[in-house]
Amino acid sequence: MRRVSRITVAGVATATLAVALSACGGTSSDATSSSSSGGKTKGLALAYDVGGKGDQSFNDAATVGMTKADKEFGYTSQAVEPTDGESDADKTQRLEQLAKQGFNPVIGVGFAYAPAVKEVAAKYPKTTFGIIDDEQDKAANIADLVFHEEQASYLAGVAAAKATKSNTVGFIGGVDVPLIHKFEAGFKQGVEDTKKGVKVKSQYLTETAAEGGFSSPDKGASAAQGQIDAGADVVYAAAGLSGQGVIQTASKDKVWAIGVDSDQYKQDALAKYKDAILTSAMKDVAGAVYNLAKSVHDGKPETGVVRASLATGGVSLADSNPVFKNNADLQAALKKAEAGIKDGSITVKTS
Repeated sequence: MRRVSRITVAGVATATLAVALSACGGTSSDATSSSSSGGKTKGLALAYDVGGKGDQSFNDAATVGMTKADKEFGYTSQAVEPTDGESDADKTQRLEQLAKQGFNPVIGVGFAYAPAVKEVAAKYPKTTFGIIDDEQDKAANIADLVFHEEQASYLAGVAAAKATKSNTVGFIGGVDVPLIHKFEAGFKQGVEDTKKGVKVKSQYLTETAAEGGFSSPDKGASAAQGQIDAGADVVYAAAGLSGQGVIQTASKDKVWAIGVDSDQYKQDALAKYKDAILTSAMKDVAGAVYNLAKSVHDGKPETGVVRASLATGGVSLADSNPVFKNNADLQAALKKAEAGIKDGSITVKTS
């Protein structure tokens, strides 16, 4: 699905930024109406990953963290959309413009921003930069906001194994990269440890993000249909915006879907399909964004690797669906698995 860039400007401060960003292939998308004074930072800046705002998943979770920081600190933060087929140079120029405008921290939402964050952080040593889902070389002003995705995915595998009646479940990854391999590995292990003999069908939508693996609901729908036709009655998607197609198809065929990153049962855009969403394997991107902003606000910026886990509450399973929450057998299995991960008796694979 091709994204269309959009501009929404609030206030004089963000109007200036919108003009600057349009020259480098980015467009501003959201800003609060509050303002800063006294030379303080005007707020944080988010540079969205592919799929942009409205993915009901990864990017939208980051937006929640930004909004919380704006309300608490009186910031005028900014979020910037990606563009189709952009280069690392485009990302670098976008981050540089944000740093020039005085936003702090500046956060690249997704591993694709890794080269850009590294380059721009070296030029702006007084600005704190965040990169979600990537570990950078050590730098004094970069926070690597990373997660034990495999742990939440293991729990998703437990849930899938308990829910399946066909003894066939599916995993759909957006792009064939190491990060998504973590989701697959944890899910498969959770399934296998919970119920022997359950088959796990795996499929990746694309080899690269540029091919739309994280931003194409039609690709997700097609992959889900293939797995469902082959017998899968639970399908877990770690595919960003493409996961919406998986959820829609699961709803149509009356099987279970497992969402990712955000509690997709609660997403307005997916409300008509929510009864098909068993649970979601969540990672607290919102909390990571907010915590980095707060650390800068408090004058003690986070740097280095900041890794969230099941033990810290940074990854989890959503329990919004009453069918999931009220299944005593399923909840007992999840409680046992969670305890094992926390005490180290279960080591979850990452590949």
